[in-house]
Amino acid sequence: MSERLLELADDELVLGWRDSEWTGIAPFLEEDVAFSSIAQNEIGHARAVYELLARERGTTADELAFDREPGEYRCSALVQLRLVPDWARTIARHVLYEEEDERRVKELMSSDDPQVSGLAAKIDREEAYHRIHAQMWAERLRGEPRFESALEELRPLVGRRDGTTPEFVGLWDEMTSVRRSVPGAAW
Repeated sequence: MSERLLELADDELVLGWRDSEWTGIAPFLEEDVAFSSIAQNEIGHARAVYELLARERGTTADELAFDREPGEYRCSALVQLRLVPDWARTIARHVLYEEEDERRVKELMSSDDPQVSGLAAKIDREEAYHRIHAQMWAERLRGEPRFESALEELRPLVGRRDGTTPEFVGLWDEMTSVRRSVPGAAW
């Protein structure tokens, strides 16, 4: 269970950072706000899961989030990709991620551990809006060649957790820079 939770936390953290890259440049003002909000939610979910894991491991959420080397993260190849400025691929990732995330969160909701199931239920309530947003875009873009091609291209990356991509190493450097430059910095 611990490994599954770490995968969830790492996915949510990295996807939150990736979604935040659209802030200020999304193709519509409403999407700028939507992706910023989704990014905040994802990072908040990551923090909550890291806190749960930290208690079990005798560490802190910040240490789990920012003090590991790139190869120690368990995030999927799908969330590691930097897709800006490709909106079709970003939406394809959004759709694929939300489908997989729903399955994973539902699985965690059935955990015998009340802390895990309770946290998963809370995350699921918030993720419902992410799924609605992704489904709206999937319906809007259905049949559009770039979107359909992006779905096919990205689908194999959904569950792949076989290491880090060069794109992730660059993101890791950015997201851990404050923590590494200011000992004891916290989020």
